[in-house]
Amino acid sequence: MDRILSNLGLCYRSGGLVCGEETVVEGIRSGKVKYVFLANDASKNAQKLILDKSKFYNVEVCCCYSSLELSSAIGKSGRMVIGITNNGFLKILKK
Repeated sequence: MDRILSNLGLCYRSGGLVCGEETVVEGIRSGKVKYVFLANDASKNAQKLILDKSKFYNVEVCCCYSSLELSSAIGKSGRMVIGITNNGFLKILKK
């Protein structure tokens, strides 16, 4: 597992991220979500929604992991969208 995915697990355990399409979209709108991980195998509708909201609210999106990789990184099954809310972890993930 690469460094970003292992740090995602730490971020999840510390409460520094949100997951789920509706929760992440609400976080983007409210300004709480600073960075988004979108599974590259997410549905076209989910991809369009997340990418459009992220672009409008100027939030960066990473689409380089599958849902299986994202889900196993945080220990929850079926996760397609993860939003980072913790600035400290965001700095670690962007290194």
